[in-house]
Amino acid sequence: MPATKTIPYVGRALKRVEDPRLIKGIATYVDDLALPGMLHAVILRSPHAHARVDRVGTEAARAVAGVVGVFTGADVNDKCGVVPCASPMPDSKIPRHTVLAGDRVYFVGHPVAVAVAVDRYAARDALDLIEVDYDPLPVVSDPEKALEKDSPLTHPEFGTNLAFTWSVANGDLDAAFKQADRVIQQRMVHQRLTPMAIEPRGCVACWHAGEGTLTLHTSTQIPHLVRTLLPAMIGVPENKIRVVAPEVGGGFGSKLNLYAEEALVSHLAMRLGAPVKWIESRRENAAATIQGRDQVGEYAVAVKRDGTLLGIKARTVADIGAYCQLLTPAIPTLTGLMLSGCYKCKALRMDIVGVYTHKMATDAYRGAGRPEATYVIERLMDLIADELGLDPVAVRLKNFPKPAQFPFPTVTGLTYDSGNYQGALKKAQRLADWPRLLKQREAARKQGRLFGVGLSTYVEICALGPSKMMAAGGWEWGCVRIEMSAKITVITGATPHGQGQETSFAQIAADRLGVPIEDVVVMRGDTAVAHYGRDTYGSRATVIGGTAIVMCIDKIIAKARTLAAHLLGVTAKRVEFRDGKFRIKGNPKKALGWKQLAPEAYVAKNIPPDWEPGLEASSFFEPKNCTYPFGTHIVAVEVDRETGEVKIVRYITVDDCGHQVNPLLVEGQVQGGIAHSLGQALFERTVYDENGQLLTGEFMDYPLPRARDIPEYLMDSTVTPSPSNPMGIKGVGEAGTIGATPAIANAVMDALSPLGIRHLDLPLTPEKIWRAVQRAKPPAL
Repeated sequence: MPATKTIPYVGRALKRVEDPRLIKGIATYVDDLALPGMLHAVILRSPHAHARVDRVGTEAARAVAGVVGVFTGADVNDKCGVVPCASPMPDSKIPRHTVLAGDRVYFVGHPVAVAVAVDRYAARDALDLIEVDYDPLPVVSDPEKALEKDSPLTHPEFGTNLAFTWSVANGDLDAAFKQADRVIQQRMVHQRLTPMAIEPRGCVACWHAGEGTLTLHTSTQIPHLVRTLLPAMIGVPENKIRVVAPEVGGGFGSKLNLYAEEALVSHLAMRLGAPVKWIESRRENAAATIQGRDQVGEYAVAVKRDGTLLGIKARTVADIGAYCQLLTPAIPTLTGLMLSGCYKCKALRMDIVGVYTHKMATDAYRGAGRPEATYVIERLMDLIADELGLDPVAVRLKNFPKPAQFPFPTVTGLTYDSGNYQGALKKAQRLADWPRLLKQREAARKQGRLFGVGLSTYVEICALGPSKMMAAGGWEWGCVRIEMSAKITVITGATPHGQGQETSFAQIAADRLGVPIEDVVVMRGDTAVAHYGRDTYGSRATVIGGTAIVMCIDKIIAKARTLAAHLLGVTAKRVEFRDGKFRIKGNPKKALGWKQLAPEAYVAKNIPPDWEPGLEASSFFEPKNCTYPFGTHIVAVEVDRETGEVKIVRYITVDDCGHQVNPLLVEGQVQGGIAHSLGQALFERTVYDENGQLLTGEFMDYPLPRARDIPEYLMDSTVTPSPSNPMGIKGVGEAGTIGATPAIANAVMDALSPLGIRHLDLPLTPEKIWRAVQRAKPPAL
């Protein structure tokens, strides 16, 4: 009988191996940790957006039963350093942001004092007895007003609210606009958003006095970067710090930071000689965890009457909040780098002005600067089509580079690795039955219904990796070990927290080593186990971390081939490896598998001369370029004329992330990203009033998409491999968030176009749409 062919694991839609412990509720999150003698910290935060702190009285709080200490900035700031910013611009003005406020607070939620007690209840009771004398100061919460001459200053020592400037420019912009048949302009507001991970932040620090070592369990995306940055704050060497990221209940970029609380809790554990736990409340999470987006831009495009894109001119004011977190200044620059989207463009200039206001800092939030860019260019493409009377699909197709033009140099200085934008768009149209969808729109409009069809064709920058463009290096590390029992241990410097790399990395290892996937264990998130890493963000973990694992496996196979040849009595050139076996070429019956080789490698009694015992390898992968996934989203909506409510009638998406290790994981990432976009497009907006008070600090005021708001998705993909890594993969964690928002917005604006409504800023809430409908008059016939 012919041999049964082994079905590869890579490319199969396998359920996640990590899911059972999560579903059963037996996984370990930070708040599940209960160490002997553990104390609990609770933080007092400023109710004012801007005020002098004249006095902090702690005497009554210290007297509460169970309280072991109450600390202010005067007690800890000289021992904890300042929160680091790893991405300053050349002209950046970076304030010294200490772990607790000094003589001034500058946003609602600014930490002022901390109470530590034997339980959380006593610590919380102590907070009520801390007396703070505030002297309120003028506030600015509008970034454009913050640039006015007489504006209140977020940081008076700078004499301005201008935090930094950044520009990208290429081509002859003046010539492009002179050649244009039409210049189309639009102001767009990208509202501030709150990440709202289901698990707020939290950490537990434990000081081992005898060894002089610190263990920090923290809900973070970046345990390795925390270990790198924390020593400068608390004075403990990096090689005496262990950082553990247990299960993380959502991050979306909001946990891509070293926060003041992590340094503060670490210091308190050292100071008090006991483990200290701090868990953020939901309102704290809304007020004191980074927020996203918040840009206001003026955009102009120069076009020919046939829809050819000639040039883009943009100026964006980025509200970065009251201070800088790790990547705060860098995030808006990604908007500039990706502003040209999927399109050929001869000239572009984008100027970004970063502005301080009395709000929480902004930083990376799912997509991190790229959703803003895609939203802008995709809204502009629809505006071009509308003003020129052209088909929005034809306008996009006209401006796409052809597949043969890749690698494609963009006007912003990037080099897109590979692409077939036409293929993804045409496939999405086929899935949507595009002609029928347009007829459905026509029929609805004849009945007086507000029915719209929108699309977006997006490209994003992923696998953020070349070290020359990264603040702390863009490589990734991995280690693979074949144990003496022939079981496989994979250790990754990436830090998956929902992306599914425990499964996808096991698929990669099982395939390449020819073993059952059940024999593979993937370890991550502990700097004492994964010694090096650059962690998880920017849709990079599988592309860069997975490639590091492949490199390790290749090294092990090469080493094992020498051992197998020795045991088989032939030269290494005569040995081939296939399906988990080392065979003599031409004599396949003589073969050795891992179960025979692994014990020999470790017992080491019959190994080749000068052959190092063991079967383990580690690798750093340094990518030469980022990857650039792309795709098309098509949306059909109906707007209720009487209420302004938007109903999504159809949702079609075709995404191209190169080869897929696990299509089920890809589908899950895209669906989750679209859900984020539904929130941004239709519901979510972080609101501060003119006094800097946060008005959307609870779920009662900050609406998230609910189950009934999520439509049925029709999903498919194209495959355009990336040349930037050996597996040809691109990354997909943010694709849905980047592609969906403009598609939904374009569909709603198409529905409203019969009323003459040209543009509305997000979110497209029922009230906003209803008011626009009431003001609108149908265009004259």
